Amino acid sequence: MLLRERSRWVEADWSELPGWGADRAAELWPALSRGCVRPASGWAELCARINRAPAPEDDAQAALWLMQHLKPYRVESHQGEAQGLVTGYFEPMLDATRRPLAGFQVPVLAAPPDLNQRRPYFTRQQIESDPQLRQRLRPLELAFLEDPLDLLVLQIQGSGRLRINDSAGRPQWIRMAFAGHNDHPYQSIGKALIERGELRPGEASWPGIRDWLRRNPQQARDLLWSNPRYVFFKEEPLPDPNLGPRGAQGVPLTPGRSIAVDRSSIPYGTPVWLDASEPLSNTPLRRLMMAQDTGSAIVGAVRADYFWGWGSEAEQQAGRMKQPLRLWALWPVTGS
Repeated sequence: MLLRERSRWVEADWSELPGWGADRAAELWPALSRGCVRPASGWAELCARINRAPAPEDDAQAALWLMQHLKPYRVESHQGEAQGLVTGYFEPMLDATRRPLAGFQVPVLAAPPDLNQRRPYFTRQQIESDPQLRQRLRPLELAFLEDPLDLLVLQIQGSGRLRINDSAGRPQWIRMAFAGHNDHPYQSIGKALIERGELRPGEASWPGIRDWLRRNPQQARDLLWSNPRYVFFKEEPLPDPNLGPRGAQGVPLTPGRSIAVDRSSIPYGTPVWLDASEPLSNTPLRRLMMAQDTGSAIVGAVRADYFWGWGSEAEQQAGRMKQPLRLWALWPVTGS
């Protein structure tokens, strides 16, 4: 048994992993190779071997390599609870402008210079409503969105792609990456609507919240301000649209192969076997993943956030995902 700060890892056999052998194991290799750029403690030797050798030719060869070099461990809480929760996240794709124009009045802000000196920083309501503070933050405006809810979605997901015109008027995609937050607790507006009796639990998805806001525009600001957390961004180029944003490990995320975890339970750069189900269904979702990111709500031994990618389908899948979860960490065999 291996003990972590928030979990214990119990030795398991490969036969205990539900669905092992049915996944396209070779698809893990790009995410695994990227993770080896910043290897977890104890992974340096094996990562050097991964970087020297060609990728497996097929799924069978990939699975065999993993079984030869890694040992599975069932991830549990210290109390022995092996079931947890998996949710989903994605990278929003939004239209934006460089300057405030008709219909585009919601600023995306860079991190203020005094963000780390003032903890907690100003609340969402203060940042958006205090005239003097807004004036002070004006030089930090990176872009402008149409909808305040789009800004909130961008802030919750932690990064996003903006389609914006360059100096010649040609549309281009840029990335807004996480640059810090105001150190206030995150409060779910979906949960707030449920507690107020405005929506039932099954209705508090992003489409349901957007519909409620369209029907109740006079209450929009009050609802959004019920979440005091405010996230700041930095602009990055998007040289390869097939790669996701950098996760907390510092490497690009891979759709369908990267998850966010509690690093006190699972170190970044660890391959894991995930046993869950597709959103809103009983169809098994069992596959190899890489622990490459984290999030403020991702806390606990058996807790994960599944990166679906970008675009409307990824948004739908991520917004509907809240499934029971089991995890097995795959760790190098000593002397392998």
